Amino acid sequence: MGFSDGYGAPRPEVHQESVATIQAALDSGINLLDTADFYGSGHNELLIREALKGRHRDQAILSVKFGVMRDPKGGLNGLDNRPSAIWNFIAYSLKRLDVEYIDIYRPARIDPDVPVEETIGAIADLVKAGYVRHIALSEVNAETVRRAAAVHPIVDLQIEYSLLERRLEGTLLNTCRELGISITAYGVLARGLLGGHIRTTLPAGDLRGSSPRFQGGNLQENLELAERLRVASRALDATPAQAAIAWVAAQGPDIFPLVGTRSRSRLVEAIGAANLKLTAAHAGALSAVVPAGAAIGSAFPVDQQDSRWEQ
Repeated sequence: MGFSDGYGAPRPEVHQESVATIQAALDSGINLLDTADFYGSGHNELLIREALKGRHRDQAILSVKFGVMRDPKGGLNGLDNRPSAIWNFIAYSLKRLDVEYIDIYRPARIDPDVPVEETIGAIADLVKAGYVRHIALSEVNAETVRRAAAVHPIVDLQIEYSLLERRLEGTLLNTCRELGISITAYGVLARGLLGGHIRTTLPAGDLRGSSPRFQGGNLQENLELAERLRVASRALDATPAQAAIAWVAAQGPDIFPLVGTRSRSRLVEAIGAANLKLTAAHAGALSAVVPAGAAIGSAFPVDQQDSRWEQ
């Protein structure tokens, strides 16, 4: 998402670095590219298309989210998970990405006006037609996971998970493991808080400014947690970002950290986490440094909170 919106309008130099970063990730052996048709109102898919030009289709696993509506100014404009809308969404995604199928297709949020069974049933029809390989979910609770899986096998759940956001642990994670559903963990650096690069303020127009976690005294207290992680990471001969990513990866072979870096230099740092083999003692020590529930303030603004944790 950060390549296309949320952190200011894309500039020519940012665009070229974005393409180069995606290509560097592919060259390093990373093969999962996660996007959404509403990231930059289609810009993100076009960016990925450019980055994939001339490469073999099988080099990238494309995971696409759909269902969030945008207006011409880029504002959020509700959800639409109706079957007819889903067929429309994928038609545009296939064209923008210039591919014949999407590997993993998932609703970004569940539309309260459309039963999840109808949404998954529509994607199942896309599977039968050859336009989608696998069906996944994003930002749902354990009950919704079960309802969806009763219609069609679900391969993955994308949800926030990090040292600062641990509510996945418990009912939701247990349900996914019972059903053989993997976890794509986004926000592994808590939107940059754990990366060690945020100090005391955010740039103007940064979407994180609307998050209670990044406001006023909350930001200062959360940065203190980040500083504790920085100190602990030194003992591992790692950067704070590497320690945070490795901690998520260490929680199980079915959990995949999703890295949202926007530059090749940060990509190199993130890839270094793969070489950081945490023992159970190391992971436990990091958990103690940034314990569950320690974050001050919610990650999303109040008007964007949902019921995914009400289990």
